[in-house]
Amino acid sequence: MATQLFIPFSPPISMASPKASDPKERFFRYFQVEITAIQGQIDDLATLSPAGGERQDGIDTVLAGISRLSNEVMDAGDYIPAYDQRTYSQAIKALTEKLNEATASFAPKSRFQFKSRGKTTSQTEPQADPRQRTAFSYVGSKQSPIMDAVKREEAVNSSSLAKDYNEQLEQQSGVRKPSFSDAKSIALYDHTGLHIMLPSTASRATSSGSLTNLVRCVVDMTIPTSTGAPFAGLALKDIKQSLIVAGQVAGPVHITGLENSTVVVAARQVRIHECKNVNVYLHCTSHPIIEDCSGMRFAPIPEFYASNLEAGGANQWDQVDDFKWLKNEPSPNWSTVPEEQRVPADIWKNSVCGSPSLSTDDILRRAGVLT
Repeated sequence: MATQLFIPFSPPISMASPKASDPKERFFRYFQVEITAIQGQIDDLATLSPAGGERQDGIDTVLAGISRLSNEVMDAGDYIPAYDQRTYSQAIKALTEKLNEATASFAPKSRFQFKSRGKTTSQTEPQADPRQRTAFSYVGSKQSPIMDAVKREEAVNSSSLAKDYNEQLEQQSGVRKPSFSDAKSIALYDHTGLHIMLPSTASRATSSGSLTNLVRCVVDMTIPTSTGAPFAGLALKDIKQSLIVAGQVAGPVHITGLENSTVVVAARQVRIHECKNVNVYLHCTSHPIIEDCSGMRFAPIPEFYASNLEAGGANQWDQVDDFKWLKNEPSPNWSTVPEEQRVPADIWKNSVCGSPSLSTDDILRRAGVLT
C-alpha cells in the first residue's frame, strides 16, 4: 500500500482573500495540482516493471517533474514573497525525500552480511541509513543513488526480461493488435507510420500507460479501457503528426512535447506541457491545464466514445487554465474547435476503428492530422 506523503502546506496569509487574477493564488493552485500529481507518480513506481527500463522511465519522469517544479518556484520569485518561496521549497524537499525512499526500496536486498568480531555494537561506527539519500541538488545526477538502485534492480532482472511487444509490432503488418497479456502496464515507443489497436486482453495491463516518440501513428486504446479497466495514469510524450485515441483514464494524463497531432481522452485531470498545434477532444472533470503551449484547440469528446464513459461529473473541456498566461485577457495559446471543423462522427466510427482499405496516412488525413 502506498504511503501518503503529508506536506504541511496551506495558502500563505498573503493569499487569504484570493482573486482569480492574482498571480500568487494562480501559482499556489498550480503548485498544489503539480505536487499532488508527482506524489501519485511516485506511488505508482512500485507497479511498474523493472524490466526493459519501464521503472527507470517512470523515475526519470518524476525527476524531471521535480526539477521543473523547483525551477518554476525560483522563476516565480518576482511575485512570490520570500517566506512563500521557502514554503514551496520545503514541500519540494519532502517530495524528493519520498522519491528517494521509494527508489531505495527497489534495490535488491543483500543475502549476506559480514559482522566484525572485534567490536561490540556500542563501539561500531554508525552506519548510514540507505533511506537517507542525497540532497535535492544531486537528484538525477550521475552520482545519484536513485539511478544506482534502479540499475542494480534491472541487472538482477535482466535474465527474465518481459516480452518485447514493441519489437513484435515492427515485425507485423496491417493493423497491429499487441495483446499485452504478459504485461502489467502498457508502453509503446519509437514507432513510425503504424496503426495500433489494443485488444481486450490489454485490459490486464492498464495499471499505467505511456506512449513515447511516435511519428505518423494511429493508436486506439479504447477497447481495454472501456471494459472496466481504465488507466490509472497515462503519459504521452514526444509525439508528432499522430492520432491518439487514449480511452479512459481514472487519474491524471500528462501530455508533453506533442506537435501537429490529435488526442482523444477521458480523464480526471489533464496537464499539457510544451505542445504545439494539438487538437484535444476531451472529457475532463477538472480544469485542463496547459503550460508553454501554443496553438492548442479543445473540443468535447466525440459521442462515439462518450457513450461508454464511466467518469462522473460535468465535462470541463473548455475551462482551460494557462499557467504561463497571467494577464486578465484570454490566453492566446488555446481556443475551441468550431463545430464545423470537428472530425465527423462517421470518421471516428468507420475509419479510425480500422478499415482494410485505409492506410495509416489515409486515416490521419481523414482525421485532419495530415493534409
